[in-house]
Amino acid sequence: MPKKALIAVGGNSLIRAGERGTIDEQLANAHATCKAIAQMIKQGWDVVITHGNGPQAGAALLRSERAAREVYTHTLDMCVATTQSEIGYILQRALESELKQLGINKLVATLPTMVEVDSSDVAFQKPSKPIGPFYSLEVAEEKKRLLGWDIVEDASRGYRRVVASPAPVNVLQFDVIRKIVDLGIITIALGGGGIPVIKKGRNEIIGSEAVIDKDRSSALLALMLDVDLFLISTDTDQVYTNYNKDSQEGIPNATADEMEELLKDGHFAPGSMGPKVESVIDFIRNGGQRAIITSYENLLEALKGKAGTHVTG
Repeated sequence: MPKKALIAVGGNSLIRAGERGTIDEQLANAHATCKAIAQMIKQGWDVVITHGNGPQAGAALLRSERAAREVYTHTLDMCVATTQSEIGYILQRALESELKQLGINKLVATLPTMVEVDSSDVAFQKPSKPIGPFYSLEVAEEKKRLLGWDIVEDASRGYRRVVASPAPVNVLQFDVIRKIVDLGIITIALGGGGIPVIKKGRNEIIGSEAVIDKDRSSALLALMLDVDLFLISTDTDQVYTNYNKDSQEGIPNATADEMEELLKDGHFAPGSMGPKVESVIDFIRNGGQRAIITSYENLLEALKGKAGTHVTG
């Protein structure tokens, strides 16, 4: 049987620091990421690809807000839905091209994916996830008054809207994803952590103004699919203690317990590496066998055990 991996692609793989995020830039970056993934597929891996959507969702919200007098606006769940298709299209184009260059004739499918969240999740009482553009104090207070937004201050750049980031409960398209994977089709799913939805009664699903952490929902899907490897692609070659300090030190191998101790000691920032480490710990603790955190440039070396941070039970 082929080995199965879930690869969670970080937002930096499409829009990098200093870039405007044009479609041409995103396509070029997607090709660089998919070149490594294609090589992994050549080695015999079946892969499911998930991805972030932070910059794209922010842009979608901004477009919706600025065009509100001329066209209908989008709720946050609709922005996630549209960016799933947008980014899936970019990744699918790039991956199909890279596979053909290697002489691999495999199908690639992009699947819009809803993820159930719990309406009683404490995250809805304490919104903490910044989204969208920065505003002046005056504009931010107007948004709060008119739209009921929760607003936080960024001392150096202004004010931003914050929304809930609840835990993922269930991947609603799981059965479809599993069937596609079993057919040997490369699957791009769960973009942006999934479209956040809440089940109401037995038959109704409603959208939620929330953002689900991409790595947390990816860990859930990886467990549901019983993958051999959960791989998080980020902007560093491995996880570090004391990151960006003179005393920083790479972590080539660790157990979930060891990573949790380092997390408790404050080595991994909540807004960057923290959720990735938490997701890997959850994956291993709930039955996953192997997880790697690395950059796409080091993906192939990481599969050989020569790069990345490898976490086991």
